[in-house]
Amino acid sequence: MSKSRFKNGPLEGVRIVDLTTVVLGPYATRILADLGADVIKVETLAGDQTRHYKPLKHAGMAGYFINLNRNKRSISVDLKTPQGMAILKRLIGSADAFIHNMRQQAADRLGLGYEGVRALRPDIVYCGAVGFGSAGPYSGRAAYDDVIQAASGLAGLHAMVHGEPAFAPTVLCDKITGQTVAYAVLAALLQQAKGGGGQAVEVPMLETAAEFALVEHLHGATFEPPLGEIGFKRVLSKYRKPFRTADGYMCILPYSDSNWADFFRFTGRTELLGDARFRVLADRVQHIDFLYAAVEQEAPRFANAEWQAFCDRVSIPCMPVKSLDEVLDDEHLAAVGMFPLHEHPTEGPYRVVRSPVQFAQPFQVRHHAPRLGEDSVGILEEAGFSSAEIEGFVRHGVVQAPLEMAAD
Repeated sequence: MSKSRFKNGPLEGVRIVDLTTVVLGPYATRILADLGADVIKVETLAGDQTRHYKPLKHAGMAGYFINLNRNKRSISVDLKTPQGMAILKRLIGSADAFIHNMRQQAADRLGLGYEGVRALRPDIVYCGAVGFGSAGPYSGRAAYDDVIQAASGLAGLHAMVHGEPAFAPTVLCDKITGQTVAYAVLAALLQQAKGGGGQAVEVPMLETAAEFALVEHLHGATFEPPLGEIGFKRVLSKYRKPFRTADGYMCILPYSDSNWADFFRFTGRTELLGDARFRVLADRVQHIDFLYAAVEQEAPRFANAEWQAFCDRVSIPCMPVKSLDEVLDDEHLAAVGMFPLHEHPTEGPYRVVRSPVQFAQPFQVRHHAPRLGEDSVGILEEAGFSSAEIEGFVRHGVVQAPLEMAAD
C-alpha cells in the first residue's frame, strides 16, 4: 500500500454510520474519523446534546462538541418518521460499520438490532456500546459515567485509600469504553477486509471498566483460594500522591533499585542503603508506605527545579504537578504540536487537541466539527435520493438542512 493512496489515513475508504451521542460513542467515532474513516454522524433534529453546552459563539456549536466531532459529517434526521428511518437504513446499507450507544432493547424496537441491520448489509460490522452486557441481570439499565465508576469498583478504590468513595474528576468510564469500541471495531473491520464477513460486537461499559480496574488490583485474588487481599499495595498507599516541595508540588517516583539508592544518597538517608526491605522491587512494595512517607518528608527541602535537575541526572521519573491551563502551555506539548490552532469556517480560531498517535500520514483536520445537518443534502445525494425527494424531506421536516448561524 502506497502512502499516497491513503492520504487521509489508514482507514480511508471505510464508511461508518454513527448513531451515538454525548461522549462515549462520539469519542470512539472520532478516533476512527481521525484515522481516515468517513464517519456520518446521524443526529436528531435537536442535535447531539453536547452541542448546547456553554460557552459557545453560535447555537449548537459548543466548545465541548467541536473537538469531539471533528472529521465527521452531520445529517439531521427525524427518525420518528417512516421516511427518516428509511433514510437511515439506506445509509446503513452503504456502510462498512454501524455504531450506536442506545440501550440494545431500544435499538431492537426500532429495527436496528443486529439482524435488522444485517439484512441491509450482510457483512456489516455492528457495534452496540451499552451500559451492561446483554447476558446479565443489569442489561437494559440506564448507564452514565458516574454510575459505572460506582458499579465497577473505581469509585470504591478511593475508599480503600481515603476512607470514602469518590468519582474521578473526568468522564473516565466513557472514555475508556470509547477507546475499547474503537479497537473492537477496528479488529472486526480487519476480519471483514480479510473476507471473514461481518459480526455483532457488544462493548458494555461495566465490563470494560471492571476489567480496567482489575488489571493491577485483582492481585492476590487472582488465585483460588486467594493468596492475599484484592488491591495492589503500591497504588493504594495513602502516601502515593504529589509531594509538596519548597515552591510547589512534584511527582517524585523512585522506582528501580538504583533509583532508590540514588534518592537515599541525595537526601542523606544513607542508613537505608543496606536495608533488606528496600533492595528489590517485590520487597519494597510491601513497605511502600514507609518509602513514600520518606519522600514526603524530604520533598520540601528542595524547589521543583532542584528536584527536576537531580532526578533527570540520575533518571528518576519526576515531573511537576501542572494545572490544565499549564498543560496547554507545556513546552513539550507545544514542540510536538499537540494543540494547533485552526480556523473553523463559522466559529473562527479554535484550539485542536490532535490525536496523540503518529502515523506516516500526519494528523489532519479534514472536516471541522459540522453544524447540525451541515452535510444532510450531500449525504442524501450520495445515497441516491433525487433533488425532488431531498426538497420534500426538508420541506416536511424529515431532514434538517444547515441552520443560519445565530449568536447565542
